[in-house]
Amino acid sequence: MNINATLFLQAVVFAILVWFTMKYVWPPIAKALDERAQKVAEGLAAADKAKAELTAANQRVEQELAASRNETAQRLADAERRAQAIIEEAKARASEEGSKIVAAARAEADQQMTQAREALREQVAALAVKGAEQILRKEVNASVHADLLNRLKTEL
Repeated sequence: MNINATLFLQAVVFAILVWFTMKYVWPPIAKALDERAQKVAEGLAAADKAKAELTAANQRVEQELAASRNETAQRLADAERRAQAIIEEAKARASEEGSKIVAAARAEADQQMTQAREALREQVAALAVKGAEQILRKEVNASVHADLLNRLKTEL
């Protein structure tokens, strides 16, 4: 055979092979490559979207935490103010009770002092009568001298 015919025949076979590859083999490979590229692009887009959602979720979590911290601090402050108010109220009630107890004790002491003075006046009057009896060497009748004894009690 002739080299030119061989070359020509090889060129025809090569052209048929190129045409067959371009017609039947290349489209499925290109389609698979395109699908793969599209899946990769979708995966990257989903990753970016998830990253953005994660950032937004972290911001919401931080906001919620800050809000709960503020609420907790406010509740603690309210509880502390209420405790102080209760303590002040208890102090006021205790002071009032103490004043009442002191007033009652003073009243009772005054009453006992008055009773003691009366008892002492009675005893002094009785001693005065006994002293007068001793001095006069005769009996002094309390009913006869009641006016005199009453004046003596008031003077004491």
